[in-house]
Amino acid sequence: MKMLAYNVLAIYRRELQSYFASPLAYAIATIYWILAGILFKAAFDGVIDQGNYVDLQAQSGVPISPIDVPYELLRTYLGVMGSLSLFVLPILSMGLYADERKRGTLELLATSPITNWAVAIGKLLGVLTFFITMSLPLLLYEAIALNGVDPPVPLSVILLGHAGLILLAASVLSLGMFVSSLTDSTILAAILTFALVLCLWIISELAKNFGGIVGDALFNLSLLKHYTNLVQGVVDTSSLVLFASYIFLGIFLTAQSIDALRFQRS
Repeated sequence: MKMLAYNVLAIYRRELQSYFASPLAYAIATIYWILAGILFKAAFDGVIDQGNYVDLQAQSGVPISPIDVPYELLRTYLGVMGSLSLFVLPILSMGLYADERKRGTLELLATSPITNWAVAIGKLLGVLTFFITMSLPLLLYEAIALNGVDPPVPLSVILLGHAGLILLAASVLSLGMFVSSLTDSTILAAILTFALVLCLWIISELAKNFGGIVGDALFNLSLLKHYTNLVQGVVDTSSLVLFASYIFLGIFLTAQSIDALRFQRS
């Protein structure tokens, strides 16, 4: 167990250094920050306009339910950022193994004493850490906008929403890592990962065409459904289990993919 942790840490450091030394990674982060800022401004303006409309209707004597503006801002923004992440995460995961294939180093990994599980976990932790680093400025946007609101937004709601974003990222990156292990084309890996994740994102809509157990099963596979639960501050065990299952599935399939390559080479 100690050796496994040491190997995971070694791969993790290697991957993290490669991301922070990559011009492409910085370009992706810059675009992500610019888009995040634009989307935050749009979400802020939209929620404020909605709040003003409710106030005007209430002053006119029209019965209308009040809205919690800070909570709506947080929910709306994290919802939009989840959608944006579906485009960014496949780009981050596309080179996890495809680049190794292109450089000819995947065979070395496949035949090295380091287990495939250790390599997969280390790679996943590395890219996930980079994404979390990219997402830190989002907290700054929210802190500025929510500073001084009365009553304040519970910290647990903010943390749970961002935990949901991290779990979503880990799930998508894990599945993207598996796709990346199947090809030496980073572009193809990104496209296939996006297509796969998009299906898992909108599968709740497709589930409406089915009934009974099949419809319920498809609905519960939706990334959107479970991510929305966490963003809304709902701690649902089924959501945590689903994200954990996708993360484990991606790591497991990646390890099996590299095992297949090891078998071919032997």
